Amino acid sequence: MSVSYQAVGWNRQKKIYDGVMLAGSVSFLAVFSLVSWATQPALTVETALIRAFGSLALVLLHVLLVIGPLARLDRRFLPLLYNRRHLGVMMFLFALAHGTFAIFQFHSLGNVHPLVSVLTGDGSYDSLGRFPFQPWGLAALTILLVMAATSHDFWLANLTPPVWKTIHMLVYLAYGLLIAHVGFGVLQSAVSPLCAVAVAGGFLLVVGLHLAAGWRGIALDRDVAIGSVDGFVDVCAVGEIPNDRARIATIAGERVAIFRYDGKISAVSNVCQHQNGPLGEGRIIDGCITCPWHGFQYLPDSGRAPEPFEDRIPTFDVRLVGDRVLVGVQPHPPGTLVAPAIIPSHLREANTGHSD
Repeated sequence: MSVSYQAVGWNRQKKIYDGVMLAGSVSFLAVFSLVSWATQPALTVETALIRAFGSLALVLLHVLLVIGPLARLDRRFLPLLYNRRHLGVMMFLFALAHGTFAIFQFHSLGNVHPLVSVLTGDGSYDSLGRFPFQPWGLAALTILLVMAATSHDFWLANLTPPVWKTIHMLVYLAYGLLIAHVGFGVLQSAVSPLCAVAVAGGFLLVVGLHLAAGWRGIALDRDVAIGSVDGFVDVCAVGEIPNDRARIATIAGERVAIFRYDGKISAVSNVCQHQNGPLGEGRIIDGCITCPWHGFQYLPDSGRAPEPFEDRIPTFDVRLVGDRVLVGVQPHPPGTLVAPAIIPSHLREANTGHSD
């Protein structure tokens, strides 16, 4: 990560982003409540707020889940990815407001503990039309609480990236639980069928975008290590790597980013140590590989983050045979300095891409 970069914190960009999202959220709550009262005059303020906060949280969760695949399909969505954690915490706060108001409104005045009432006092498990829906929402809120509490880089560093990512992949489980929560709730209410159509449409959008992004990545997972000679595999031609960019290839089951910069070529692991971002989709900035997700940086020849940072990624041997780029099958330990391959002068003009 560069010395001037702020991965987490309220820098100017995040303040603008958070301000826009907060203003949009307040507007959503106001419009939703007004429309609810206009169409259902007998609706109480408490019920209107419960529905408004719940709907807003669900909309924001859909936005969060589509940002990832959209960023993989189109780089113009990367700024949304950069700010995704702030949006996630905001979404959780609205979900918490929804759950808190609902528990207070419907479960706090009885003789049973409110949480016990949520789990036992809702519908009947032997009837689809009365199947309990609130326990699903409580389970989802619990997962979102854990994710929000561990959203800061402090927890990312102390839990380690693999553990942290495993925890935050639970967002898909939370999403499934919320779909069940809303689905069973709609079955038991007189809410317009448009609600069910909207939820189904959102679900199909999330699934469709993830499938599209996954399909695009299939080519990257075609292992090129088959037929290696002397421990090296032919990856591509020099001209297929844009200046200050990378070509991504899967070698021995691992994605490798092969960067071209300053008349040289180096290869490193494609996985950023911050949040496992795709380094090969980033570019060289100030002489460093810069992750497109959150700006973490590494020197291309050693895989080391510039001082004072200590993050390191594995590196690979690289050689040129004619205009072909060959990469070693075995990675070096993270932070190992590897001499880059020097591009001959007559090949330096060969470039099918461009630096932006």
